[in-house]
Amino acid sequence: MHKSGSIAPALRRGGPCGVGGGDGLEWGAVSGEMKNLCVVLVGTRNPLNVGAVARAMSNFGAMELRAVRPYEKAWREAKSAVGAGELLARAKEFATLAEAVADCSLVVGTTAVGNREMKHPLRGLEEGARLIGKRMETGRVAVLFGSEKWGLSNEDLSYCHWLMRIPTRVEHRSMNLGQAAAVVMYELGRRERITTEDAEGQQRTQRRGEKSAPLKAKGGSPRSGKKGEFAEMETVERIGEALLVSLRKSGYVAARGEAKAEEKLRRMLRRFSMESADAEVLLGMVRKILWKLEQK
Repeated sequence: MHKSGSIAPALRRGGPCGVGGGDGLEWGAVSGEMKNLCVVLVGTRNPLNVGAVARAMSNFGAMELRAVRPYEKAWREAKSAVGAGELLARAKEFATLAEAVADCSLVVGTTAVGNREMKHPLRGLEEGARLIGKRMETGRVAVLFGSEKWGLSNEDLSYCHWLMRIPTRVEHRSMNLGQAAAVVMYELGRRERITTEDAEGQQRTQRRGEKSAPLKAKGGSPRSGKKGEFAEMETVERIGEALLVSLRKSGYVAARGEAKAEEKLRRMLRRFSMESADAEVLLGMVRKILWKLEQK
């Protein structure tokens, strides 16, 4: 298991989300865009739940599991999960949530809502799975699950672009962690299968010579004409850090209110959903402003 104090070099090697050959989890075994899905467990304590999450991931083709501040005993005991031992052996451990999602361009938190005040857009599972599936076509997506007892904290949620909930009945909103993960993985895998079946159906129609729209323009690619890739959270975090220092030096943020300002700033930057090129330009602008402030 990998422990990290920063973005691990291993995350930058091989295929998206660290899935590759050489250890039993071959590319061919991973379903389409599901290879771009990262499941992140935050503060999980029950080994049975960890094992259930890993098995659900394996069932539906999600092979990248990451954990933030996990209960060590739970990790050791969860290795006995039927059919998911190898997936758990490859799981990566991180000290902070920022490090765990740094190479993702979309971060989605899961919640049962309850009585808490929502500061993020909230989407149902079906709509959320559709949006996640679309983003996985071009980048990595992290889906967060919180601890069994408390769920995701407000600070954890500040790293999310939006939240997603399973449409359970109001009288009994909460679900077991393993069950919730299985439902989410099923919905994401179902949309993947529908997309694959539609593409195969069009190919069969073309082969029969029937009139149908081609899958891609001649000499092009299925993604040609789309906008640039979205910024990874590592870059967005650097923008936030530089902005916070600038706001502090300018006197806009007082020392006693810095923690709250940081959380608000983090949520605001994620609402922008910046593309990679725009994020790099903005980072350069903020750093230049900060440099000027430091000259005074």
